[in-house]
Amino acid sequence: MLEKMHKTLKPNHRVLRGLILVPTRELVDQVSLWIGEYGKHLKLRHTKIQGGVSKASQLTKLDTGIDIIVSTPGRLKSFIEDDNINLSSVNMIVLDEADTMLEMGFIKEIEFILSSCSTYRQIMMFSATISQNIKKLGKEFLKNPVTIEVSQRRDVVSLIEHQAFKIDVKRKNELLAHIIKKDENKQILLFINMKDTADEITSYLVNKGIKAVAIHGNLDSKERTKNIKSFRSKKAQVLVATDIAARGIDIHELPLVINYELPETTDEFTHRVGRTGRANHKGNVITLLTVKDYNRFTKIERDLKLSIKRTIEDGFELKDRQPRQRQQQRKSLSQKKGKLDRKPKAKTNTNKKSKRTTKRDAGRNFRKD
Repeated sequence: MLEKMHKTLKPNHRVLRGLILVPTRELVDQVSLWIGEYGKHLKLRHTKIQGGVSKASQLTKLDTGIDIIVSTPGRLKSFIEDDNINLSSVNMIVLDEADTMLEMGFIKEIEFILSSCSTYRQIMMFSATISQNIKKLGKEFLKNPVTIEVSQRRDVVSLIEHQAFKIDVKRKNELLAHIIKKDENKQILLFINMKDTADEITSYLVNKGIKAVAIHGNLDSKERTKNIKSFRSKKAQVLVATDIAARGIDIHELPLVINYELPETTDEFTHRVGRTGRANHKGNVITLLTVKDYNRFTKIERDLKLSIKRTIEDGFELKDRQPRQRQQQRKSLSQKKGKLDRKPKAKTNTNKKSKRTTKRDAGRNFRKD
């Protein structure tokens, strides 16, 4: 995008030509930062449009002449509806983390925004996982699209080491604190599923003397930015995050990801573990499992072609009722080879009970006849 726009740039007559849509404010900041890095020797101008920031200041920036905008769908849609921005000249569009935007329910906003752009355009969709929704969106807006796949979703990343700990439901928090204190020098990204749980876990860890901060949708923009800065600068050891809020967080050489709760899908698990083991640096993933998680975790392993050993930490022996495991009967050598063992025919039972049974059966047969 930067290369193409730079070649046709007219500094005295700037026209908005590039649009990058992302799902979260944090990702707006991250993408904007890297546009600045990659384009620092070019004369292109870009700006951010996102919630949590004054609309007036964003509009003032737009009036100075901008080539590229990085935006969240919601705020950009409101700008279009209020006639504060004209996208008719935009001919290069990027949808980053496309699967997440669709999962967050931004499909209508995206359709509205794309219909406001130039009909002569190039659209690029980026995602770690390609869902049916993305394919549907692609069919609707792309002409003869080409799919470029860097690696298969199921490729096992050799740089990431997985561990799984089985634990009783009531002792889950206790085990979590125990693991974190064992790795007190490591930065840890801790994934949970619900916003309320994020606050509860953060408070628990802080009460245990662990420096932890949270990031989720209920926090305002300033607090989220403050918590991420605290984690990046290593003032906080643990960042407790929901899946959506964690998109756009890129921590250099993040050593450890912990799944406090299993995500709903294998794709989300892929996104989570992909936060570590980056740029040729080794990473670790720990998953905590209670009885209710066993089946779902097995499915994730099967989907990703992983085999992760389940262990029990010393001092955290299980008391919750465990599912029964079917014991396989040992087969004889001849059975293994496909030959049946020849058994002698059973002798005919001539005791009284057998005779009575025979008479009764005969009577039944007679009545039927």
